[in-house]
Amino acid sequence: MDSKDRQILTALQENGRLTNQELSERVNLSPSPCLRRVRLMEEAGIIRGYTALVDKRAWGLPVTVFIRIKLERHGDDAVQAFERAIQNIPEVMDCWLMTGRADYQLRVIASDLDSYESFVRRKLQRVPGIASIDTSFAYGEVKRSQVYPNV
Repeated sequence: MDSKDRQILTALQENGRLTNQELSERVNLSPSPCLRRVRLMEEAGIIRGYTALVDKRAWGLPVTVFIRIKLERHGDDAVQAFERAIQNIPEVMDCWLMTGRADYQLRVIASDLDSYESFVRRKLQRVPGIASIDTSFAYGEVKRSQVYPNV
């Protein structure tokens, strides 16, 4: 990937609905080479897809919760069982394997505290192998970016 590819990717991260003409003008490249670069990055899996960013409040899920999970055991079977289970819980937006005291950190969204409690009791606590659940509620969002920095 060269600097022109990075310019294209930055522009598409900022606005994935740019036409090829708009994109080529923004990155100072003629339309044909611009489109060729985009298609090559799509084929190579660098561009993994396009999506709409939806306001979570408008969707009815304004509560963001960060959950740190510690597993009882760390064998392959226990880890795989946990990760498979988490994949099938739609309220879990992100799941990160962590260093430190927690094994995993989840980002979960909910409509309110009651629905979060229901999520924990009916879904999360039923996942096998969890030793502890530590929850933090986000009460404000300072920054959330979908654009990677050019470093």
